Amino acid sequence: MNYIATLRDQLQEMGEGFVESLPALAIAVFVLFLTWITARFAVRISDMLVGRTDIRASLKTLVDTLVRLSIWVFGIFVAAVVVIPELTPASLLAGLGIGAVAIGFAFQDIFENFLAGVLIMVREKMRIGDVIECEGIAGKVEHINMRETHVRKLSGELTIVPNSILFKNPVKILTDVDQRRHEIVVGVSYDTNLDHAADIIRRAVEGVDVVLASKGVDIFAQEFNASSVDFLVRWWAGSTPRSCWESKDKVVRAIKSALDEAHIEIPFPYITHTFKETVPVSQLGDMRKKTP
Repeated sequence: MNYIATLRDQLQEMGEGFVESLPALAIAVFVLFLTWITARFAVRISDMLVGRTDIRASLKTLVDTLVRLSIWVFGIFVAAVVVIPELTPASLLAGLGIGAVAIGFAFQDIFENFLAGVLIMVREKMRIGDVIECEGIAGKVEHINMRETHVRKLSGELTIVPNSILFKNPVKILTDVDQRRHEIVVGVSYDTNLDHAADIIRRAVEGVDVVLASKGVDIFAQEFNASSVDFLVRWWAGSTPRSCWESKDKVVRAIKSALDEAHIEIPFPYITHTFKETVPVSQLGDMRKKTP
């Protein structure tokens, strides 16, 4: 019976304490509600101020996140002080210091991606709209937030990439500038005058409308292949994947047409059969007759 009485007294004390804390809880909830409203208006004001500048979209996202985070941290601290009057900034910092180690181990990946996201947003390279390649991921950057980056593949699928992957690994930015160099290999037969072939290929490439002829066209005799002498053809055009495919299509068509007009062969692989002993023609004819 003593146990039951003790339990009843404890429950009664807990109930009375809860009733007594209801006003403080209501005030804390109201403070959090005000914090939510303030954060929304603060982000809108931040968008208006930042929108008047030439700041990058990723930095704009970072500013909005920092403004929202600062207001929420302050609001949560005020609500906590209302509920727990004994709470002070010093005790709060002490508690955060004790729990920081455990929280750091538990949420290591989250914090790593968060810090990587901040650094990605701060640096100038890899803007929203760039086409990138990293660790087998290729596509257009659509959105960067504090934890992940959204990369839209050229075939339409969306890939959500943790920021730590983009920060710790080499990233190839294909659209960092408006133009980049493209190249193909063209083979001509061994009986071709190479200087004449190179001149025809150069004029064909320079005549393509999407090629930036002012930046030069390179024609290098590269190697003796099995059935051809290969030229490395390089030119400058747009940097987007679409521009790359369009320029290669037009360059290949122009080179093929020019070489055909000049009666220069683009050979396919030749196969030469060598016999250790002479095979009589009559014997070959007999073998063909016997073959079913």
